[in-house]
Amino acid sequence: MEITHFGHSCLLVELDGTRILFDPGTLSNGFEGIDGLDAILITHQHPDHVDVDRLPDLVSANPDAVLYADPQTTEQLNGDRVAGEWTAAHSGAEFAIKSVSTRITGGRHAVIHPEIPVVDNVAYVLGTADGPGRFMHPGDSFYIPFERIDVLALPSAAPWMKLSESVDYLRAMAPRVAVPIHQAVLSDAGTGVHYARLGDMKDPATELKILETESGTEI
Repeated sequence: MEITHFGHSCLLVELDGTRILFDPGTLSNGFEGIDGLDAILITHQHPDHVDVDRLPDLVSANPDAVLYADPQTTEQLNGDRVAGEWTAAHSGAEFAIKSVSTRITGGRHAVIHPEIPVVDNVAYVLGTADGPGRFMHPGDSFYIPFERIDVLALPSAAPWMKLSESVDYLRAMAPRVAVPIHQAVLSDAGTGVHYARLGDMKDPATELKILETESGTEI
C-alpha cells in the first residue's frame, strides 16, 4: 500500500493496483491534476473535505473514477450538478473498486457544538483478498468498526475533538499503523505537540507514521 497525503484529510491510497482519493477539500493542496483515479470517496459535506470549486476539474480528469459520498453530500452535488454523477454511500453497503472491496460504515459526524446540526459522515474500509480491513478513513468521527484495521487515518486535531479523544480512539482501534490527518487547523508548533503526545500514548504495537505532504509513502 502506498499513501500520499495532500494535507488535512485528503489521502491518495494506492492498494492492489487501485488508486482511490479521499476527501479533496479546501484545506488540501496538490490533488489538482491527478489522473488515473479509480475512485473518489467523500466522507461528508464540510468544505475542508469537499472543495466544490476544484472538484469539477478533478472529476473531468478522471472520467472512469467511481464517485461516492455520504447521502447528504450526494444529494447536494447531484442537485447542484457540481461534477459528475455521485452515488450515495449508505452505512452497511459494500461495493468493489476493481479488486478492492469497499465497505461503508459509521454514519454521523462528531458533535461540534449542540447548536450546530450534526451531518452525515461515513467511514470507508478498504480490503483485499489478503485482508478485509487493510485501510480505514473515518472522516470526522471516532467510529469504531469492531474489526481489526491495519492502517488507520487518524483525526489528530479538530474543532469537534480534544487531544485526549484522539489518544483514546487510537488506543481503542489499535491499528498496526496510524497516519495522522485533519491537522490543518494547527500551527506547525501545535502539530508537533499533538503528534508527540499521540506517539507517547499510543499502544506500543502501533506505529505512528507521519506522512510527508505530496510524497508517496509505502506502508
